[in-house]
Amino acid sequence: MVTAVLLVVAPACTGDNDTPQRAAQSQSPISENQAAGPTSSPSSSPDTPSPPRELAVVMSGDVLLHTGVWESAEADAAAQGRPGMDFRPMFASMKPVYSDADLAICHMETPLAEPGGPFLNYPIFSAPPKVVDGLRWAGINTCTTASNHSLDQGLEGLMRTLDTLDDEGIEHAGTSDSRDDARAPTILDINEISVALLNYTYGTNGIPVPSEAPWSVPIIDVDQILREARQARRDGAELVVVALHAGTEYTTAPNEQQLEVFDALTKSPDIDLVYGHHAHVPQPFDVVNGTWVAYGLGNFVAQQSTDVPDTYRGVTARFEFVEQPDGSFEVQRARFVPTMITPASGGPMRVLNAPAALRDPDTDPALLPSLRAAITSIRADVFSLGARKHGLRMGR
Repeated sequence: MVTAVLLVVAPACTGDNDTPQRAAQSQSPISENQAAGPTSSPSSSPDTPSPPRELAVVMSGDVLLHTGVWESAEADAAAQGRPGMDFRPMFASMKPVYSDADLAICHMETPLAEPGGPFLNYPIFSAPPKVVDGLRWAGINTCTTASNHSLDQGLEGLMRTLDTLDDEGIEHAGTSDSRDDARAPTILDINEISVALLNYTYGTNGIPVPSEAPWSVPIIDVDQILREARQARRDGAELVVVALHAGTEYTTAPNEQQLEVFDALTKSPDIDLVYGHHAHVPQPFDVVNGTWVAYGLGNFVAQQSTDVPDTYRGVTARFEFVEQPDGSFEVQRARFVPTMITPASGGPMRVLNAPAALRDPDTDPALLPSLRAAITSIRADVFSLGARKHGLRMGR
């Protein structure tokens, strides 16, 4: 067996096969308004147990760079008298959400180009690498990379994407640049908790996976995922998170593949959380076989050439894990933040924390109806399978 590489990640800027007890624990979050009880003074006794370890994980959906997205970043740089692109204003609304997490994950759906381009739009993407700087500034410290567009620029583009993330200090999981890398699960050391992040895609848009690099793009295969989750546990992972790039585009309900794969994975005692992206619209959250799932987080940033308004709406999920007496970790709180992308045609493109923007007195009044509609629609989609009864709430 190949030993996993242990990656150290600094905190971002600031079925039933499981036991019934696990399901009950994951369904009993602490109320947002619940006051902490009185605490006793620390004891000097060496037998005093250590407090349980905690980990807040935040993840968003597709980073899908169409022409309007990078043109907006160019306009933001020009407004400051600088050349090039500046994605920081685009992501500024989300910085408090990411900065308040220990592990903040994006999904880099498209391959990254050389700094000078060429930059290409749908259907064969080649995205400006400057976006990584903006994501890191906003608090993202890890990205998944396996998608149907992973091979848009061939193996060279896939490797360039991973090199760019490495250069910016962003950890990654999914695609691989070597056989050894593919065999070793990505294990992150966060707050002295070992977290494995596994990522797979349903396919590559008909582009063949290179015969010389069959390990480069991991395709969804339940047996393989279960084996790699077990391997991650053997390699020391205390938490295993699986991200799947799957679903039917522009459809808020999970499709048959999603339902089957999520059900199979959540029966494994080796997997603690499963979430997805690819549909470009928000999809429901649920507890399946005692394990939290988020079927699809929609777009984080994109400019879809479609009239479907939900492609401008997304979800940022937050799961707070707490160590249990037996050393395992359970979700104590599950939260989500509705997000809305402002169209570039109406001014500079922004990814907005929708509830925060709705409360902000400086928000353009013309955006308020769209923000209200986005929040209403996203809530309906996210709660559509009954996750409210499991304790899911909107907000950080």
